[in-house]
Amino acid sequence: MGEVAVIGLGGMGRAMARNLLRAGHRTVVWNRSEGPADELARDGARRAASVAEALRCPVAFSVLSDDDAFAETFLDSGVLARARPGAVHVNAATVSVELCRRAAQAHAEHGVGYVAAPVFGRVGVAEAGALNVLAAGAPALLDEVQPFFDAIGSRTWRLGERPEQANTAKVLGNYLIACAIQSLGEAVSVADAAGADPEQFVELLASTLFPGPVYSGYGSMIAQRKYRPAGFTAQLGRKDLRLVLDAAADRAVPLPFGELLADVFDRAVADGRAADDWAVIAEQQPR
Repeated sequence: MGEVAVIGLGGMGRAMARNLLRAGHRTVVWNRSEGPADELARDGARRAASVAEALRCPVAFSVLSDDDAFAETFLDSGVLARARPGAVHVNAATVSVELCRRAAQAHAEHGVGYVAAPVFGRVGVAEAGALNVLAAGAPALLDEVQPFFDAIGSRTWRLGERPEQANTAKVLGNYLIACAIQSLGEAVSVADAAGADPEQFVELLASTLFPGPVYSGYGSMIAQRKYRPAGFTAQLGRKDLRLVLDAAADRAVPLPFGELLADVFDRAVADGRAADDWAVIAEQQPR
């Protein structure tokens, strides 16, 4: 089994690290705060003292929160100059297409392979090792890291040789979820105003026209008006929506519904709902 590092131990990073350990991979972990790293060390991981030490592994995954955190940690710190020659860095976070391009160039300049591999699936899916991995990068690099993808996910989707192709697919997927939440919120509002049972209405939709986790899961939250604990916050939803609007603008493709959603997310955050699940945008509909 191989040696792999995981940098960034939020809910997703911890789940990935645990599954890599369970699959028998020698796993090195680093996190800004010590608690999550200590927890994984008790499970058999080795703690790295720094990001630079973690990048001495032949393969390193990172799961950081946003563009700023990634740039600060890897692009503006000089750490890539101290990485293991020929190492592969797998960025599993949802970042902008622009940052992905910058990251790919910076890694190439330092002789470090770069793969984008954002995922579909919440923390519970990650804990079950059932993520869908959206991977893009040089085919040889994807082949090298595939055993690690197999440990964290149920399927790997190879989306191209340019890392930005994976990030584009990820933000578009999140855009479609946001569109579904918005339309669900509208439909449930009308059904509720007409005297229908919102939960039964959502069950009807999820059992007939729209089977799957988006309508059943988010529909249930909307029907019950229960948005905590958040699996994915409104603050993060707003961030990802901005990423897809930027990606569309980069290709001169208009997203009129996306502009509407940006206003909805802005209002939800302004109303103090930033830490609620992003399904809370349904509350912007009149009830």
